[in-house]
Formats: sequence, C-alpha cells, structure tokens
Amino acid sequence: MCDRTCNLSTTIETKMDSRNGQIDGKDKGSTKKKKSIFWTYVLWLFGGLVGAHHVYLEQYAHAFVYFSSFGGYMGLGWLRDIYRIPSYVADANEDPRFLEDFKQKVRQNRKPPFATARFVAETAVAYLWAELYRSAIPEDEVYGINFRYLLIFTPFVVALGVWTVGNIGREQGSIWGALLTAYLIYPTLPYIGDDTMWVFLMVACSSLSFDTFSKQWRLKPRKRKSFVRRAFYLSLAVTLYLSLIGSYLLFNAVVTDSEGEEIKLSEAIQHFLTSPIWLDLKASLEAMWSQTMHQGFWATWAQLVDLTDPRGEINAYKVLGLSQTATQTDVTSRWRALSRDNHPDKIKGTEEEKRQAQEKFMEIQQAYEILSKAKYRRQRRNRKSE
Repeated sequence: MCDRTCNLSTTIETKMDSRNGQIDGKDKGSTKKKKSIFWTYVLWLFGGLVGAHHVYLEQYAHAFVYFSSFGGYMGLGWLRDIYRIPSYVADANEDPRFLEDFKQKVRQNRKPPFATARFVAETAVAYLWAELYRSAIPEDEVYGINFRYLLIFTPFVVALGVWTVGNIGREQGSIWGALLTAYLIYPTLPYIGDDTMWVFLMVACSSLSFDTFSKQWRLKPRKRKSFVRRAFYLSLAVTLYLSLIGSYLLFNAVVTDSEGEEIKLSEAIQHFLTSPIWLDLKASLEAMWSQTMHQGFWATWAQLVDLTDPRGEINAYKVLGLSQTATQTDVTSRWRALSRDNHPDKIKGTEEEKRQAQEKFMEIQQAYEILSKAKYRRQRRNRKSE
C-alpha cells in the first residue's frame, strides 16, 4: 500500500516539476503577460454572461459554456464567479501559491473528488445542449429529406456537454465512458415514454459515468495553440450553436394566436411582411431615410422628436376635435362649447356616467391649457426674434 502511494506521489512530483520546468523555460525565452484581476472583473461585469472574462483568461471552453448556457445556466455560474475569479486569475498566471495548493490536492486525492457544482454544471449544460439539438432538427421533411434520423446523435451531444464541462480547469477525462453510457440509455425511450425524463436520465447517467470512471487531474499543461487557431475554434463553436438556434426558429418554432392555434414562426413572419402594419411602417422608414438624405440627420431628428408629441399639443388638438392649423380663436371657441356640453353638473345618469363625464371634462381643460401655453410660448419667441 505504501509503495503504491509513494509511486503516485513520485509521479505527481515528476509531472508537476516538468510543468514548472516548461513554465520556467517559457519565461526565459519570453515573458508571459500576467492577467489582471481588475480587468477580469470588468469583463465579468459587462460581458460575463457571454464568457468575456474567460476569453480574457484564455479559458475558451469555459467561455463557450457560458455563451451557450446564458451565463453559466441562466447566470448562476456568472454569479458564482464573483468569488471564483481570483483563483481563475491565479491559475492563468501560474501563481506559485496556487500551484502548491494544487499539488496538495493531488497528493491528498488520487483523482478529483466529487464536486456538486461541477456535476450540476455538467448535467445542466448537457441537458440544455441536447434539448436544443433535438429542437433544431426539422419535424417535417425539408425538400423531401427526413432529418429526424439525426436524433441518433443525441447521446453524442449529451456526452459532448458532459465532457466539455468536465475538462474545464485542472480536471480532465475521456469522452468515451460518457458516450457509451449515453448510448446505452438511448434505447430506453419507448419504456420511459416521456422525452424530457428520457433526456434527463441520459444526461444524469452520462455525468455519473464521467465522474466515476473518466475524470482525473490535469497534471500537464494544455498544448498552447496560436491565437488565430483558438479564435477559429471558438468562432466555429459559436457559429454551430447559433445555427442550431436558427434551425429551431426556422423549422420548429411556433406562435399562438388569439384563438389558441399554433402557427409556425417562419410562416407568421412571412405573413407579417405582407401585413398592412409592416407595409405602412416600411413606407414610413423609407420616407424618413429619403428625408434624412436630403435634409440631413439633425433636421430629420428634430421632426421625429416633434412627431412624438413631447408637449402633448398634437393630442390636445385631437381632444378638442380641431386640426393643427386651427387659430387660437377656434381653440377658445371649441373649448367653451365642449366644456359646456360635458360639464359634470349636466349629467344626471349613474355614478359611472358621472365619473366618465368628469374625466372627459378634465381632459378638455388640460388640452386647452396645453394649447394656451403653446400660444404664449410662440408669442415670447416671436418677440425675442424681433
């Protein structure tokens, strides 16, 4: 028993010393720029939900997991990083104290101990990826091709999610155990019946298999790739992920109308693009663009601000039933007539009718006040210009 423990310790020391030697050798040739805790927190705050701080620390797998799971599964990982960032930075900088603590962990445990946070992350990410993959496969034939046969790769997606999270940081492991377990669970769908429970069972068993049989310490540093290659792989992963979302939206996503009937999102968008509301909006946007090209941006912007009716004048004319070209005399005459006809004291109906009359009367008074102030404002402006 002692011999096996001693041999393990010797192996650990050899590999860790080899790691430190590689680091020292690299430092002799070129100085590696240290990562900053301050900038890591800045990136965490403003881009952490898509993994920006992990990209900065060159933890690309970790960054993609955050990107694909909305900040570490709906922001939970992002919040956890508040206190985890110092250790991430120490790891990226090969801090001697961090390495010594890591050596102690390796000496105390032949393999990484079970960690609830990592297991939950493996399960959550694998489940999310699997559900997205299944949702992205077209339910109907496309150009006569049935793509539902691609569901056979669902266990691979599950294992890929487990393996990706399991290989983050100082732990690693082979994908084969998780992949074999996932495919062993795959034929049980007819017996389980429920797709959601079936996927969850596949994910849970795959995660348990990886944690039990595959994971081990990462004693040697990853082979460093060029920035171009790392950026290419990350961009490829992001593109594939977005393609799955696009496939789901194009082929399978539905919206529900007022009658409770489901309509494919792609069809709803096509019909929207021929609807009167879109055609009117499109015509308005085109007219605005044409006006901007002729009159300039700021003149067009000023007209847009006026159209939003910031002072309420347009609505005031509407309440009084007048056009915007009406004179102040017309405004006063109309206000008096409406005030007389809608005065609450003349209403002899129910309490609800009296309340509505009161609201209408107040609306008329407010409209007249707005237009009166506008008149005096224009008069002052004209005096100043003279």
